[in-house]
Amino acid sequence: MSTQPPPPPPSQPPGGTPFSGGTGPTENVDAAGFFRALFDFSFNTFITPKVVKVVYVIAAILIPLLWIIFTIAALSQSAGYGLSVLVFGAIGVIFYLAIVRMTLEFYLAIVRMSQDIHHRLPSR
Repeated sequence: MSTQPPPPPPSQPPGGTPFSGGTGPTENVDAAGFFRALFDFSFNTFITPKVVKVVYVIAAILIPLLWIIFTIAALSQSAGYGLSVLVFGAIGVIFYLAIVRMTLEFYLAIVRMSQDIHHRLPSR
């Protein structure tokens, strides 16, 4: 019987496996790259990974700010109405932030899958 060496382990895709903590294909996030992607009419560059953090920061600032404004307006109407907006509004802020976060993660996951599929396709 002849013994052959075991086959080499399969190579890891760029960014690692989904369970290894890899983030998948990455792109440079610079100002020139952002505007180049924004005006890429052939849609060869994705802009979603570049703007998803900014959109979430804006939502994380605006949603609580609107809650504070609505609470102040409700307190000027009546104390009971103001307290109810204060309590239930906090639940609404958490709910809407979660919805915004999940939606942005969904969009980013779709773009990352597309990038990964594109990188795995044979060159034309």
